[in-house]
Amino acid sequence: MSNNLIPLPEKLRPSSINGVIGHDSLLSSEGKLTRIIKNIPLSSFILWGPPGCGKTTIAKVISGQLNIDTFEISAVLSGIKDVREIFQKGENNFAQGKQTILFVDEIHRFNKGQQDSFLPYIEKGIISLIGATTENPSFSIISALLSRCQVIKLDKLDTEYLNSLKIKAEKHYGFELPLTKASNEILLSMVDGDARYLLNVIEELASLGSDHKRLDPKDLKIFFSSKALDYDKNNDQHFNLISALHKSLRASDTDASLYWLARMIISGEDPNYILRRLLRFASEDIGLAEPNAIQASISCWQSYERLGSPEGELSIAQLVIYLSTCPKSNSVYKAWNKTIEFTGKNPYNSPPLSILNAPTKLMKDEGFGKGYVYDHDVDQGFSGQNCFPEKVERQTFFKPVERGYEREIKKRLDWWNKLRNQ
Repeated sequence: MSNNLIPLPEKLRPSSINGVIGHDSLLSSEGKLTRIIKNIPLSSFILWGPPGCGKTTIAKVISGQLNIDTFEISAVLSGIKDVREIFQKGENNFAQGKQTILFVDEIHRFNKGQQDSFLPYIEKGIISLIGATTENPSFSIISALLSRCQVIKLDKLDTEYLNSLKIKAEKHYGFELPLTKASNEILLSMVDGDARYLLNVIEELASLGSDHKRLDPKDLKIFFSSKALDYDKNNDQHFNLISALHKSLRASDTDASLYWLARMIISGEDPNYILRRLLRFASEDIGLAEPNAIQASISCWQSYERLGSPEGELSIAQLVIYLSTCPKSNSVYKAWNKTIEFTGKNPYNSPPLSILNAPTKLMKDEGFGKGYVYDHDVDQGFSGQNCFPEKVERQTFFKPVERGYEREIKKRLDWWNKLRNQ
């Protein structure tokens, strides 16, 4: 193959661990990844990180440096038939006392059954598995496979490492890229830690030649395709952004809440999913501190259903602002969890006879309804009678806070408790 047909990322891929850019703590002499490598073939591991952070590079240099028979597949292009053929080759190597490494790129793409097939071969030491994934293994890899592999989390590359990679590319071409200082900073920022994307852009810039005038930031933009946002309903970014929105609302940080909402909308998130989470937030984090929060959330959802996007997105923004500025309380959330826990330990106690109806003479003779007090007939409209099971000690599940409408609820509860204890 002509060298000109090989993409720049492949040309500059290092041949040894020492050439890998970034991840110094993992690749140091005592780093986690270094220790695992020394233990191959007894170790299998999964590299988890964003696109372009070096997962494939690390896997390739490990297998090359160890001089072990290595097979490489992509879960996007390969099926169980391909995997079984590799297992057979691994068994042949194992019988001859040889080691085998199987590198699976995008391993999260394999379904549960396909992932199950790896287990006996890893268990017996026939293969050492190196997986690479952009998605959280906790959600995308079966637990049985995770228990047999160590997970190595790789962070996206920072601008310092990206700049060193740019310098390496310039040395490869033999000239500096035609960039101003401001353009260079934008270039490193725009790729968002993705080394592969950076090298692809550099390859285009280098095609201009060494004599081209330096590009200012405005000129540089034409070299960037619209980089696809790393976002879908199954990946980390989906969960990270909704978590950021939820926690910003809880912190009453209105502007940050709007920012994370915009990030999700721009990324293509289903607005109905966002609205569902906002309705949950109204119950979980606002509760009775502002009882209207639930109704406002439902009304906003109905408004969006009638308007659709993009007009209905303004209603979602309005709801986010409203929820972020509401008084916050998780007392309902805590009360319900305590109630469920307590009831699970005391599930079979009967109600006290006093609060049970007695529609027949027999039931009345048995004491049903005996001693019941009709609260509307007593002073203050409060009898103070016990409604817990007779053999269960009275519990306090709900403890309102001194915020919003719950302050009024707390006053009532305190007053009733005072009357109950008189």
